[in-house]
Amino acid sequence: MTMPVMEPELDAAVLKSWATTVDDGPFSSLCWGERIAFENPDSLTLLGALSAWTDRVQLVTTVIVPQLHDPVMLAKALATGDMLSNGRLTVGIGVGGRHEDYHAVSADPTTQTMRGMAQRVDVMRRVWAQEKLTDSVLPVGPLPTRPGGPPLLVGTIGPRTVRSAAAWADGMAGTTLDLDLDKQNELFEVARQAWAAAGKPKPHLATSFWFALGPEASARAQVHTHLRRYMNWIPAEFVDAMAPDTGWAGTEDDLAATLRRFAEIGTDEVHLIPTSADLDQLRRVADVVKDFS
Repeated sequence: MTMPVMEPELDAAVLKSWATTVDDGPFSSLCWGERIAFENPDSLTLLGALSAWTDRVQLVTTVIVPQLHDPVMLAKALATGDMLSNGRLTVGIGVGGRHEDYHAVSADPTTQTMRGMAQRVDVMRRVWAQEKLTDSVLPVGPLPTRPGGPPLLVGTIGPRTVRSAAAWADGMAGTTLDLDLDKQNELFEVARQAWAAAGKPKPHLATSFWFALGPEASARAQVHTHLRRYMNWIPAEFVDAMAPDTGWAGTEDDLAATLRRFAEIGTDEVHLIPTSADLDQLRRVADVVKDFS
């Protein structure tokens, strides 16, 4: 389950209620994404809070953009979150899709590439290995809970990115806009082959999609409203055109059937993305997941 961090008028009480409800089960992971020029909470500050508010669930960034951060400070912050959560952190990273976020922090937009991301991953790995990057007395800490640092997932929707990330990632945290299972399975197969060619264990295969539970018309309207707000860098008429086929809307039985279809193609996790901060939506999904087999 993804935190409703892109919803309006959030406060600490709402965020804590979502975190503790997810932690109560039956979800495997608690996820949250990053934007800069938006109203969402800072991802790394939220990591500290989620580490304190939860005890069981895996914490997954979906995704952090390393080019928006100093890589040494990012490695230190993530190692701290890994320590505070007792090793429950998995780091999903991506290049990001918005130039405005790069400009907001004076980051170089020319680094918005897989190469730019891989270079920062290398620095982060060196920090987590306790390599001294300067002539400091001590290396940058703290030491991550797991040797080598937390697992890394690449955020992607394309095969080229998947192949490029096989050298350093432990899996993928993708997304599907239209829930096309054939296309998703093709991308998973690209990952399986790329990891095998790199001589690595099979990758963790995760994908995500927006959801809304309820009667078709009202649920679809909820997804549309969310997309209008979230995709504010895209002209509204384009968002309106894609909204009828983007994300998922339906009943609990429909959601269970959809999750089974993703399981059949070998999906390890589906990171569900809410389109409302209403706790009732979360509790209803929890009932679906609890009974899912």
